[in-house]
Amino acid sequence: MQVPSAQIAPHLQRGLKSLYTLYGDEPLQQQECADAVRSAARAAGYTDRSVFTVAGAHFDWSEVLAAGGSLSLFADKQIVEIRIPSGKPGKDGSQALQQLAEAARGNDSVLTLVFLPRLDSATQKGAWFGALDANGITVRTDPIERLALPQWIAQRLQAQGQRVQAGEAGQRTLQFFADRVEGNLLAAHQEIQKLGLLFPEGELSFEQVESAVLNVARYDAFKLAEAVLGGQLGRAQRMLDGLQAEGEAPVLVHWALADDVRTLHRVKQAMAEGKPLPLALRENRVWGAKEKLMERALPRITAAQAAAFVVDAHRVDGIVKGLRQADWPSDPWQALHRLAMGVCRACATR
Repeated sequence: MQVPSAQIAPHLQRGLKSLYTLYGDEPLQQQECADAVRSAARAAGYTDRSVFTVAGAHFDWSEVLAAGGSLSLFADKQIVEIRIPSGKPGKDGSQALQQLAEAARGNDSVLTLVFLPRLDSATQKGAWFGALDANGITVRTDPIERLALPQWIAQRLQAQGQRVQAGEAGQRTLQFFADRVEGNLLAAHQEIQKLGLLFPEGELSFEQVESAVLNVARYDAFKLAEAVLGGQLGRAQRMLDGLQAEGEAPVLVHWALADDVRTLHRVKQAMAEGKPLPLALRENRVWGAKEKLMERALPRITAAQAAAFVVDAHRVDGIVKGLRQADWPSDPWQALHRLAMGVCRACATR
């Protein structure tokens, strides 16, 4: 059974289950969910704990099965944690996890915690994951999106007795904070805790936050593409600078940008042929958050602009691979900046 990560505390108050599976790429939320489960388990008398990390194709699952089937010499109840960093337990692991999941039903002497990274849809449909979900609680831990980050920060500040100013001034403070920690939720948590140590409970000014919060943001090329489609000029600029400073490969950044540029062009062509926008997006495999961004950007870009951006993306492809293009900067990052800002400005135009 699926439980949202934000609802794990209310769930635990209603009773503890024997099997929990935590999966996703957000380490802070996974850690906090696991801590909440462990705390509830300790309160329920689970005093012993065994940890297994599955590494390599020849991992011995018999030890895990033995731990789950035996009681500790000094404790009546125990926690068995299974960490699978690759997300691929293998054939033996698949069978072992299904066996453990079946054994968890009605067994209150062993609490099993399974840790997994983000899983694709095919893996989630596998027999072993289905057994974990059917016999226990599965919690998906996703990153906090940039749009929701200011509110997340405000809630964390409130939990430690602090708050920003009311109105526009407070929103400016939260946006500044979010810009400093975007893409690095663990560091954001640490910066919030630091504010709790530096300043007393109550209202925080912009100057206090500005002086204390370090720039610990981490960006990825695909989030940059989303900022460009959203017409977020300032954010796109920060992300380009951050990706360059972190040593990201220009080829990867270009691939993410060019993929969206080509999609914009194909959807524009489909609409010109009379296809409705939802069908054109679906045919080009655009859905989720990207679908909403495309729906917003497409009316703001002409067919001629979309075609020109495809040509520009082709030119930048050559530049990042070491070729020169007339009237374009030879530095890959300057060329990427020009491409990204051109698309971003068009998407921002009303």
